[in-house]
Amino acid sequence: MKIFGLYDTQDVKVEDFGLKKYINLDVRLVVKSHGRHREKFAKAKINIIERLINLLSVAGHRGKRHRVITKTTGHYTKQANVVIKAFKIIEEKTKQNPIQILVKAIEHAAPKDEVTTIEYGGARYPQAVDCSPMRRISLALRNIIHGAYDRSFNKKKKISETLALEIMAAAEKSNESNAIMKRNEMEKQADSAR
Repeated sequence: MKIFGLYDTQDVKVEDFGLKKYINLDVRLVVKSHGRHREKFAKAKINIIERLINLLSVAGHRGKRHRVITKTTGHYTKQANVVIKAFKIIEEKTKQNPIQILVKAIEHAAPKDEVTTIEYGGARYPQAVDCSPMRRISLALRNIIHGAYDRSFNKKKKISETLALEIMAAAEKSNESNAIMKRNEMEKQADSAR
């Protein structure tokens, strides 16, 4: 069995040992869990492609406001079609399994450190902390989606094309990728807060 009946996940390898346990590549024809997983750390049981599709439907959230409002919010089938088109573009351009490219993009875009605020004696200080593996994956996917929407919002390119470009750029560790730029920025902030 293949995902969407098109892509095989048996040959896909996760090289980052910290993320290996949390990147789920279970083979299903339709990657939709209908919200069945509700216990602690349930995100690790959801297929990584389903998480990408779910984030694609609520892409505009930046901080506490929605900067980009899309008309396809909540339409799972439309989002799945966008991901399938993006995977086809990736397969045409790279001649490789697009799921392997996605996993590589997540590994490269996942930040290892981030900054939190600690309050001590009434004053607030930035403090560098290590990211948990699940948060690393969530941040990487969110930054990939935000980069794709930034490239397509009010422009001629479609979201499927920009998503494919963003995933390929992140997989190559290119500075054209929004996710790679955000990761570098977060890690620089964490280095200065040590």
